[in-house]
Amino acid sequence: MLKLDFHPAGRHFLQIPGPSPVPDRILRAMSYPTIDHRGPEFGALGLDVLERVKKVFKTQQPVVIYPASGTGAWEAALSNTLSPGDTVLMYETGHFATLWKKMAESLGLKPEFLGLPGIEGWRRGVQPQLIEERLRADTQHAIKAVCVVHNETSTGVTSDIAAVRRAIDAAGHPALFLVDTISGLACADYRHDEWGVDVTVSGSQKGLMLPPGISFNAVSQKAIAASAQAKLPRSFWAWGEIIEMNKTGYWPYTPNTNLLYGLSEALDMILDEGLDNVFARHERLAEACRRAVRAWGLDIQCADPAVCSPVLTGVMMPEGIDADAVRKVIYERFDMSLGTGLGKMKGRMFRIGHLGDCNDLTLMATLAGCEMGLRLAGVPLAASGLPAAMAYLTSEAKAALKAAA
Repeated sequence: MLKLDFHPAGRHFLQIPGPSPVPDRILRAMSYPTIDHRGPEFGALGLDVLERVKKVFKTQQPVVIYPASGTGAWEAALSNTLSPGDTVLMYETGHFATLWKKMAESLGLKPEFLGLPGIEGWRRGVQPQLIEERLRADTQHAIKAVCVVHNETSTGVTSDIAAVRRAIDAAGHPALFLVDTISGLACADYRHDEWGVDVTVSGSQKGLMLPPGISFNAVSQKAIAASAQAKLPRSFWAWGEIIEMNKTGYWPYTPNTNLLYGLSEALDMILDEGLDNVFARHERLAEACRRAVRAWGLDIQCADPAVCSPVLTGVMMPEGIDADAVRKVIYERFDMSLGTGLGKMKGRMFRIGHLGDCNDLTLMATLAGCEMGLRLAGVPLAASGLPAAMAYLTSEAKAALKAAA
């Protein structure tokens, strides 16, 4: 019988853009004995986690926590605020924006998909002026919500959410503003209250460094008011009973107790490092990665340097080279997983994740594995990318030491 060895020597390099590697201290927290989810210890845990997670969303409003994937939180955002037949304006930035649109259709909504044509739309962020123009034309206010993806995991593009809010305001339109920051939260700056977002959708398995299984809706008072009138069916996803029971630290159903232990530990790690420091670390690693890719002579999926993601970098392959074949070489030879190209980009690019529990040496090892794999797969490179990444990280380290002196 063939024996498959999924645990070779050394640690597997999980460098996809999520799920991200789970730190040992979070794994240890998740191994605590399961407690009574109606007992006093759990109530204290619930109150603490519900309050501290607001800091990551930068909100004073309720954050609803579901035992679900990010897809569940997508559905919760739509089903709590909208009614059958409602028109929603959704912006195409990549594969996950497309999936959210398909969900809207399956729920009986009428999504309008706005964006740049063809592949170009998958290489750039949201264009706020297009949203403003469409909302200005909607003089009857038929559009009930605007839905955008903050960090498009399929492309490595981070859109300007504050600019979208300004576009909605400039149009004088009352539409709700729904944002997916499943991969952006705790990696890139995000401000639910300041940016006037009505529902923020996120998940546990990216910047929060947890396994999949927790998802979130941060909700504004405007969204809560809309939920009282919304007619889409919901039961499990309904905010009302959850928000009411959360006031005492409990849920109206069995929550994922041990993942909440992990979330508490993740919040300790993130808030102890400081959100601004977390964001700066992600930006530093992303820039080092991009410098390596440019030194290789390869194109970066995000065509606008102003909106390149701090979470991941999409690497385009030269014409005629199958990106999945390159990924296969890297996985089999160096025990490293990279993200595949999705949707329109299938086989044309791979994605390097540099998020969550990642540091300078993690990134350098990742880039070394990528470079060796690219060469083994016969991809022509202009030069080694490692010196460019190392030079940048060294200069940043010197600047940090000087500032601390």
